[in-house]
Amino acid sequence: SVVIGIFCSLKNIDSNGLINCSYRKIRFQEVQPDISYYIGDNANIIPRGTSIVDLDTYPSPDLVIEIANTSLSDDKGEKRLIYEDLKVKEYWIVDVKNVDIIAFTMVDGGSKRITESQVLPGLLIDVLKEALQQSRSINQNQVIASLLSQFQERE
Repeated sequence: SVVIGIFCSLKNIDSNGLINCSYRKIRFQEVQPDISYYIGDNANIIPRGTSIVDLDTYPSPDLVIEIANTSLSDDKGEKRLIYEDLKVKEYWIVDVKNVDIIAFTMVDGGSKRITESQVLPGLLIDVLKEALQQSRSINQNQVIASLLSQFQERE
């Protein structure tokens, strides 16, 4: 979430990150992604401090991120289908064991793999993967410095 905050700040993109927020919708299973974001025009739609979002009142988050340590197959399968049905725009899975990030855009009731974020244009998934890999061997400040350099190069 630090990475997304830095990227949004540099690119002047409004965002609101929610950690372990529950999303409820009539006739749907409640979901509680590890991290979710409302981006751009939706950034201020959810009141600050909200921990349960009624999706019959508010839109689904633009981006959902699941941190998969032991839940990778569930995150790739059942949860992805739920997020497709809830019309989340983008879904990322952080595969902790394999130090990987799998990103999907949700389109036409389905999903497809992407290499660049659609909701955060210019954010390459490979850059995030590299930062995740670096975080295993260098400290957080060094990872952030590397990301800042890469984000600024792409401007």
